[in-house]
Amino acid sequence: MLLHDERVQLVEYCRRMQADELTVGTSGNLSVRSGNHIAITPSGVPYAELTPESICVLDLAGNRVEDGLEPSTEVPMHTQVYAQTDAVAVVHTHPLYACTLSALIDELPPVHYMIALLGGPVRVAPYATFGSPELARNSVRAMAGRFGVILQNHGATTYGDSLAKAYTRSVYLEWVCRMYYQARLLGEPNLLPAEEIERVAAKLDSYGQSAAARRRG
Repeated sequence: MLLHDERVQLVEYCRRMQADELTVGTSGNLSVRSGNHIAITPSGVPYAELTPESICVLDLAGNRVEDGLEPSTEVPMHTQVYAQTDAVAVVHTHPLYACTLSALIDELPPVHYMIALLGGPVRVAPYATFGSPELARNSVRAMAGRFGVILQNHGATTYGDSLAKAYTRSVYLEWVCRMYYQARLLGEPNLLPAEEIERVAAKLDSYGQSAAARRRG
């Protein structure tokens, strides 16, 4: 079985994604790249029923390299992210607060310093039909210089150099969206300056490292 470990990992994170309320029903999709192959979730399969054998394997152009289930409808978006960034994993979600804000704003502002995990304020990509090449292009353009994007009237996408990091970014993106939404119910929130977000991003790069590792860095 190609990409066995990546398939197992995807099944695990799909279950987490549903438990963390980052998606609803069978919506959302995840993928991991390994060399010239991409392991990606199938289309329309309930997450509780997923097995490693359910996961689809594609080449970098999005062509299937094994018989099996139909891959996610968002293959064009995943392959575009891999083509345009150094991503190792991509997480596409339909969380409530990101979806709500996607219909209202053009950009998620720096209302909390943890937005630094996404590279700064998160842009909202113009709407396009799900699964379309246009949506893939819009997503990657809006993601320039960032690790995530909100998709207008749709959802959100993040990427990282591991599935764990891509997933963590999705969790924090939704958390910041929720914070901003709730703050706006009470008034106009204070926003952090760009230099503070840059300072926090630098600190987060070494967060959790030992003093020796920081010196080596």
